[in-house]
Amino acid sequence: MDARLRDLLPELVAIRHDLHAHPEIGREEFRTAALVAERLRGWGLEVTERVGGLGVVATLRGARPGQRAIGLRADMDALYIEEATGLPYASANAGLMHACGHDGHTTMLLGAARLLAERPDFGGTVHFIFQPAEEGRGGARAMLDDGLFERFPVDAVYGMHNMPDLPLGRFAIRPGPFMAAGDRWTVTFRGSGGHGGAAPHLSTDVTVLLAQYILALQTIVSRHVAPVDTAVVSVGALQGGSLGATNVMPAEVTLGGTNRTYRPEVRDLIENRMRELAAGLAALAGATAEVRYDRRGPPLVNHAEPTASAVAAATAVVGAEAVDPDAPPVTAGEDFAHMLTARPGAFIFLGNAAGRATSSGLHTPTYDFNDDAIPYGVGYWLALVAKEMGGG
Repeated sequence: MDARLRDLLPELVAIRHDLHAHPEIGREEFRTAALVAERLRGWGLEVTERVGGLGVVATLRGARPGQRAIGLRADMDALYIEEATGLPYASANAGLMHACGHDGHTTMLLGAARLLAERPDFGGTVHFIFQPAEEGRGGARAMLDDGLFERFPVDAVYGMHNMPDLPLGRFAIRPGPFMAAGDRWTVTFRGSGGHGGAAPHLSTDVTVLLAQYILALQTIVSRHVAPVDTAVVSVGALQGGSLGATNVMPAEVTLGGTNRTYRPEVRDLIENRMRELAAGLAALAGATAEVRYDRRGPPLVNHAEPTASAVAAATAVVGAEAVDPDAPPVTAGEDFAHMLTARPGAFIFLGNAAGRATSSGLHTPTYDFNDDAIPYGVGYWLALVAKEMGGG
């Protein structure tokens, strides 16, 4: 299908630019989901909308006999980031942008769906899964709760994400733990507050307590997690007092952050230790502590056989020298992990090294998906279907 893909590429690039110019936050991807469904129907696929909210699933049955079924998943949502690329197709929606490349992910899966619909030379069924709300808004869990794999049964499910620090034309994957569980938390300390100049000795100074807690957090990984285990505890937000009244000691301060782990035991240890430190330090200071801990996605764990299929498919596209089958794990989180707890599957990284001066890292105001990666992503999906279900 190389020649057909080359012919189709300008149309796919136009779709990607259109999606980029009209980003939508998770659970609000109304235009994106409608565009995806309209295109898929126009290409002759069976389309089901509003799966788990705004999810779209398209089904294609092969022309050859076969009972195997697989799912191919792409995410559709954008982020609360103000775009600063200056591109002609930059975001038209203030405060929102496709800063993670989901516009590219959606486009590549659409391209694969179109080419396979034109030539369904495989045996079995392919379900193209377009997921909303990947960026921390529970889209995968919502689709699963809506009976995703009961309504669209699969023997394996596959996902893919672009990586700007991986050279264009390369793939990276590993069996086992590949991405981390991502948790979020807040801790609020409450005391009496008071006048910082006239009567600090009569006040419960929660700002000192806040500082002590931040320093104590740094001992969790260094002194409680085994050196062979990977874990991250990071503070990302602080709130307390007013710069308009700096002589006032606040009665309440809050900090929040994120944790990353791979093993359930380490995840439990960190949460428990955070709670113990907050309660203990607050008691010593005569204050109170409220800890809110939100466990987000589980670790993303690739299954052995689907990972081998993914490696074979990537190798068919770019050659063995451009595929890393034992890439180091990363501590970023990924909502697709929920799907891998429900069905066997594998998640792969696609090289998306910057193709223009304005492009940078994921989740930054100057990021832009590299259109040169589109043929590699489409090619990977096609090769994966051929590997899993025959044809070619």
